[in-house]
Amino acid sequence: MDDHPLFVRGLELLLPVTSDNRAEVVGSTGNAATAAGLVSRCLPDLVLVDLHLPPPGGVRAVAAIRRTTPQTRVVAMSGSTDPATVLEALRAGAEGYLPKTSGPEELLPPLLAVLDGWAVLPAELLRVLLRPSRVTPVDLDGEERRLLCAIAAGRHTVDIAEELHVSERTVKRMTAALLRKLRVTNRAEAAAVAGQAGLLE
Repeated sequence: MDDHPLFVRGLELLLPVTSDNRAEVVGSTGNAATAAGLVSRCLPDLVLVDLHLPPPGGVRAVAAIRRTTPQTRVVAMSGSTDPATVLEALRAGAEGYLPKTSGPEELLPPLLAVLDGWAVLPAELLRVLLRPSRVTPVDLDGEERRLLCAIAAGRHTVDIAEELHVSERTVKRMTAALLRKLRVTNRAEAAAVAGQAGLLE
């Protein structure tokens, strides 16, 4: 699943050569909206998905493929190594991630490992994702710290609004912005980040 025809053509030509004809491209598309349909027709063992496909995007394509053909394994690819995007893909159901800078001879071993049931990630990216804290206290200003501590304490929106002397609507807006900054999806994950960052001590 890639919207760069030269990249797809390169894989079509080089995968059979580098794998002694064990691996071949059986179908391709650059349209994320039709990706799941193509996979359900071709039933490949493994799908490579570019995370930066045009809307609805690679992450949505990964999720759709996992819903429609859960037996097919999915590996995300990208020209960048943004941990947030990779994490989204893994949460959507991808079994691994590989940079698009990999040569064909470098692609085959991790792809075969995924087929054998392993998850694959570049070592540097794995270290980033496994860091105990996604954010340090210095990343937040005073108001953001107060809001995070209130969220971690389980305070309700109305109580936080009174404490910060703002409206409930403003608290909701600030909370949404804080979750984005922390790269988490809900208040529980934000509370975990607060604990990791030492803000609750």
